Amino acid sequence: MFIQTESTPNPATLKFLPGREVLGQGTADFTDPTAAEASPLAMRLFAVDGVRGVFLGSDFITVTKDDALDWDHLKPAVLGAVMEHYQSGDVALTQAAAGGHQSHEDGPDSEIVTQIKELLDTRVRPAVAQDGGDITFHGFERGIVYLHMQGACAGCPSSTLTLKMGIENLLRHYIPEVLEVRPVAA
Repeated sequence: MFIQTESTPNPATLKFLPGREVLGQGTADFTDPTAAEASPLAMRLFAVDGVRGVFLGSDFITVTKDDALDWDHLKPAVLGAVMEHYQSGDVALTQAAAGGHQSHEDGPDSEIVTQIKELLDTRVRPAVAQDGGDITFHGFERGIVYLHMQGACAGCPSSTLTLKMGIENLLRHYIPEVLEVRPVAA
């Protein structure tokens, strides 16, 4: 089995491409070992000393490390854990993966929310997945769009620039009711 790795805009995060399906559809974000109990793959990765976060995408795994450690020391252990998982035949996740956006389909802004979600799904999320992360809709209130950043995007030094200069400008261009974009915690 050959596992490719790619750097991400977040220096604490590395993207692993096992060359096979990880989740297929949806995503799963784990910020600590307790949250990872539903994922045999994430549990194996958290068993590696220095792993601080695991994000599972359709065909990739994003791992965030402790800032005190160097990828040169941690990467071989992470690669070993991924290989061990695939050789075991275990599933990556024992429950359904998250579909993405929070549900806010009704109300006076339902048409705007639908437009926001469509733009996020077609223009933003595919690009962010290339960097090993995901961005999901969390809410829209008084012109402000609230988004949740996951995987490599969470804690990335360039995440504010991505939100303000990229996503906010895109949404404001297509949807005049959007005034601002802000990040939210899970």
